[in-house]
Amino acid sequence: MRVMIALPRALDDDVLRATGLSMTEYAVLMNLSEAENHELRMTELAAATALSASRITRVVEAMQSRGLVVKRRHPDDARGNVTTLTPEGFERLRAAWPAHLASARERVVDQLDPASMAALARQFERVAEGLG
Repeated sequence: MRVMIALPRALDDDVLRATGLSMTEYAVLMNLSEAENHELRMTELAAATALSASRITRVVEAMQSRGLVVKRRHPDDARGNVTTLTPEGFERLRAAWPAHLASARERVVDQLDPASMAALARQFERVAEGLG
């Protein structure tokens, strides 16, 4: 439980300090960068980032005010919204990626026995599959 609470906080602190992005904002940019046309419905983005509808709305609106994303009505469903990654958002993600990778390496990978990494990866894959 300690790792599940402390690790996300440490990663967030590292990335925020190095890039000015929170891990939540980084996750929004990353998910949009991997999506078709760099866009997702707000409901999909909320699910991908494990945020509530109200929380993802606040995050996206703050990011939109900084020019990182654009939120607009869905073209085929006026009840829904779509968030699109801007070129500025993509560049911000590209610039933040090395800091996030360095943090994850320092906080996790470097703490593990290299000889056990393959077995550990298989075990975590099994856990993830069991979660759905």
